[in-house]
Amino acid sequence: MLGVANVSVDDRGIVVVCPGCGQKNRLAFDHLAGAVRCGACKAALSAPAFPLEIQSAADFDRLISRSSLPVVVDYWAAWCGPCRMVAPEIQKVAARRAGQYVVVKVNTEELGELGDRFGIRSIPTLAVFLEGREVARTSGARPASEIEAFVDQATRQAHARRA
Repeated sequence: MLGVANVSVDDRGIVVVCPGCGQKNRLAFDHLAGAVRCGACKAALSAPAFPLEIQSAADFDRLISRSSLPVVVDYWAAWCGPCRMVAPEIQKVAARRAGQYVVVKVNTEELGELGDRFGIRSIPTLAVFLEGREVARTSGARPASEIEAFVDQATRQAHARRA
């Protein structure tokens, strides 16, 4: 999974480069919601403030099953006009909600197995995963504020069902 050259994933978390000192640090999937400091310079680090491009089904499965934060998934394809329209809105959501959600993008042309497994029939489709389960889904392009409201409502309802 890569979002920017300074971010990758391994089997335990998201590996980021500290903006202060350049040290690589792992944000463990199960500690994404907590405070993390750089191992070298002790600068505060947070979950990525941009959508992460999923590169494999294994990366996707590890992230959704272990993340301590809700995972917002944007299923998309390069040929899809509405997908291109919603991309900047997804970026806004990732930036505004860094540390509250992890936002990822799944290219259904490259990772068709995920589209098939989750029954994605139209794109763009947004899904919210919490504790390894999909808790909500919606299709179509929408502005960042509506995406945030959708995710907030989905996570509130999921928490209420568990309580």
